[in-house]
Amino acid sequence: MELEQPVKSGWSWSVFFSSLRVQLLLGLLVGVALPVSVYFSGSVAILTSNAAAMNSALIAVTATFAAVLAVRKLSEFPGTIGASYIFPAFTASYAAGVAIILLARAPYSGALLSLTFACSLVTRFAIGAMERRRDEGRYYLVPGGKIDRIRRDLGARLTMLDEPMLPGDPGAIIVADLHHDHSDEWERAFAVAALNGIGVYHYKQVWEARTGKVRIEHLSENSLGSLIPSNSYAKMKRLIDIVLTIVVLPILLLPLTITALIIRLDSPGPVFFRQERIGYRGYPFRVLKFRTMRVPQPVTGTVDAVHDAITQDDDARITKVGRFLRQTRIDELPQLYNILRGEMSWIGPRPEARPLSEWYEREIPFYSYRHIVRPGVTGWAQVNQGHVAGISEVHDKLRFDFYYIKNFSSWIDLVILFKTVLVVIRGFGAK
Repeated sequence: MELEQPVKSGWSWSVFFSSLRVQLLLGLLVGVALPVSVYFSGSVAILTSNAAAMNSALIAVTATFAAVLAVRKLSEFPGTIGASYIFPAFTASYAAGVAIILLARAPYSGALLSLTFACSLVTRFAIGAMERRRDEGRYYLVPGGKIDRIRRDLGARLTMLDEPMLPGDPGAIIVADLHHDHSDEWERAFAVAALNGIGVYHYKQVWEARTGKVRIEHLSENSLGSLIPSNSYAKMKRLIDIVLTIVVLPILLLPLTITALIIRLDSPGPVFFRQERIGYRGYPFRVLKFRTMRVPQPVTGTVDAVHDAITQDDDARITKVGRFLRQTRIDELPQLYNILRGEMSWIGPRPEARPLSEWYEREIPFYSYRHIVRPGVTGWAQVNQGHVAGISEVHDKLRFDFYYIKNFSSWIDLVILFKTVLVVIRGFGAK
């Protein structure tokens, strides 16, 4: 069979503005070069003789470049909207630039930096309004193997290919079970598709990218083909955890004290809630939280202990003050103590209560792999799924946790950080 070449589609603005090169070029030209030129009335030669102007221009170029790259990288994760990261990314980049200048005690122009910040921010928002959305592409499924597993997850933008004929639209995405023994015609089609710039993906990759979860039939390796997350990033993350905790602890000391007094007055019982949980590398530790429930009665029996470890919807045990603390996540703040002890991180899978963890061990042979990274105060499951109130939801939570471990990096931590701020503001997933 002779393979038909894809029909060439017309040029489109959305595809043009989706190019990273175009975004960088427009960001630097319109967001930096143009306002600098206007600020100096077209006489940019002053940059060579004015140290403040030169430093400010260099910071603007570097910050804009870094912010554009960061927005692109952050928007690659499932469930994220690229436009929601534009302001945080540009603010963080310019703030880092200003911090460097202040630490170096170098001269700079606040007016010029403010102007380039505003222009580059508006430029990136304008690009965002015109670029092609990630979900605009149509999925073309190749029959064979386990491809039917993801049909219901791809929505309406789905077409089944009956023969090795390549699609012609610019947003085409070919999805196949690449572990299946396809015919020679289909193997040839995959090669030609790649040569024509059409994405060809294994079905599991597409499912993970759409859902932010991994299937838990077996362990999934990371991008390095290993089960061990990046050791270099793990060490850097531990340093960040310690520094950040030391910085915020004096700021939070007064609010923590006031919260403790309110809990004490609201209901009888201790201020803090301590529970044994399974943490980093499978070692048990006692997590520290503000108490949000009435003092529980002792529970015996494996089944009861598992269900008791899960907070139900509208749980009657939660106090009035406790409901507010849960909604705002203030009840988690005492875990700064666990972070300093090395038992937890700011970001990571939430540590499970011992009865629930032991139940998982019996159900899933490789469950202990979840402990390969430090548990966190907030995590990928918390910002995507919210509170878990049933055994079926717990299984879904585990899929989110394994996705985080598989993609363990600074980028996914930044996404979780930004999403956590939105979660706290909206009160999403609190019980």
